[in-house]
Amino acid sequence: MAHVSAAERRPQLIKAAIDLMTREGVAAGSTRAIAAELGVAQATVHYTFGTKADLYRAVMEQLTDDLIAQVERAAPEDAGFEETIVALAGACWRTVREEATRYRLLTELSMIALRTPGLSEAYQGYYRGVSEVTARLVSEAAARTGYELAQPAETVARFFLAGFDGLTLQCLYAPDEFSGGVGLRALVSATVALATGRLDLAEVPTS
Repeated sequence: MAHVSAAERRPQLIKAAIDLMTREGVAAGSTRAIAAELGVAQATVHYTFGTKADLYRAVMEQLTDDLIAQVERAAPEDAGFEETIVALAGACWRTVREEATRYRLLTELSMIALRTPGLSEAYQGYYRGVSEVTARLVSEAAARTGYELAQPAETVARFFLAGFDGLTLQCLYAPDEFSGGVGLRALVSATVALATGRLDLAEVPTS
């Protein structure tokens, strides 16, 4: 059998882990099961990644990169500011609906990462990466359309993502009872209101 280098094997194992865990959940993602998914020896997983935590980190990074790429592709290049927010929200929501199992996997891994030494950095990297890309798209849309933001782009991005995360969880937990339309429209309206100054954070109670 031809030798396959670790560099070549790495993306294959990441894909096998994602395929397995999207079907059966994170708990099923043992190194033995992932190796069997790809049809290689269990030792190959340990040789390529070192530990299961290293493999999980790589899976989170791959899912994050895929999500960021989808967000970037969704950004229109010639729309107004409000239309850009609407387009981003709509494209992200379609991705959630069409790839619900991948979002569920990322959510599961994120919860595990919060309690697992060595994985918390991966979770922070995921959130930071998505936030930075969203803030950049908000900033670029404002600059392109001459839109003066009432709040920093980073604040607008975090506000949007926090609301979107909530809608995503509702969709994943109760897909048959949740359409998302009303909630998504409300989130877009609130995000635009924050960006334009119609939603004043100073008036929002914090205690």
